[in-house]
Amino acid sequence: MQATEPRSLIIAPQWIGDAVMTEPLMRRLRARGERLTVGALPWVAPVYRAMPQVAEVVDFPFQHGGLQFRERRQLARQLAGRFDNAYVLPNSAKSALLPFLAGIPRRVGYLGEVRVGLLTHRLRNPAKGHRPPMVAFYSALAGEGGTEADRPELRMPPAQIDEALQQLGLRRGAFHVFAPGAEYGPAKRWPAAHFAALAKTLRHPVLLLGSGKEHALCEEIATPVNAEHPGRCVNLAGKTSLLQAFCAIAAAHSVVSNDSGLMHVAAAFGTPQVAVYGSSSPDHTPPLSEHATVLWLKRDPAYQPPLDCAPCFERECPLGHTRCLVDVGPERVAAALPA
Repeated sequence: MQATEPRSLIIAPQWIGDAVMTEPLMRRLRARGERLTVGALPWVAPVYRAMPQVAEVVDFPFQHGGLQFRERRQLARQLAGRFDNAYVLPNSAKSALLPFLAGIPRRVGYLGEVRVGLLTHRLRNPAKGHRPPMVAFYSALAGEGGTEADRPELRMPPAQIDEALQQLGLRRGAFHVFAPGAEYGPAKRWPAAHFAALAKTLRHPVLLLGSGKEHALCEEIATPVNAEHPGRCVNLAGKTSLLQAFCAIAAAHSVVSNDSGLMHVAAAFGTPQVAVYGSSSPDHTPPLSEHATVLWLKRDPAYQPPLDCAPCFERECPLGHTRCLVDVGPERVAAALPA
């Protein structure tokens, strides 16, 4: 009699970039025969729908903050008896609560937030200063040792990409994507004026992508560009689904972004890209793609005076100048883009 596949529930992280970096873990688990169901918040769930290894995605009815115990208990009752394993990727106690309440026999995760009793298999959480790159951090939950050589990969069916491009009025490879937002804060955002200056020099039109909260920021870019080159910039921030945005990124000529979730999406699709870093560090969360170019003045020995303040990891520049970003000129990004 043929053994059934082990059934595994993965509790996903709550940020798009982190979700992308879990793909090598999904690949490892699926390769050893586990059937994967991912539970994710609605704004992260589309990432897992672009991973062929994932059999099912469950949209969690939770919000940021708060324990929401009643909702977790109700969902746990629906999931009870369905799974053999659970992998809890976030470090919070509430993330580990659902698999515990669902009675999943094997529950794997990192120690943190008093969740010893909620997990059956616990990995020691590395100190912040010694934490490996995020791909290796997540991959280690497979119990095989994480590796920095793994590169996340996302895939969309070609027909789905073509349909999204038709809806958006785009042609493959005939547009650039700018993702000027960064949820963390302004210390990670290349100036809007620089994005605008770059757009004026490009041969193809520019699609501006982001959340609804970033629509005004994108308008700061589109308005001066379209005043000189009508129709050059299309502001779609907040106007596309995440899956439509993924399709656009997958089919773009190139992507320019800050250190953000969409940066990791572009890397996972293998789209040529330039990523501008400021307050954060590409040593910990780089775009893992051979088609990615990282610009970070901290690494530039010719840049004077040296950028001793970076990486500060602050939401806003403590010194008030953000020269780590301001001094990365549009011409430098243009030179790093493919012809």
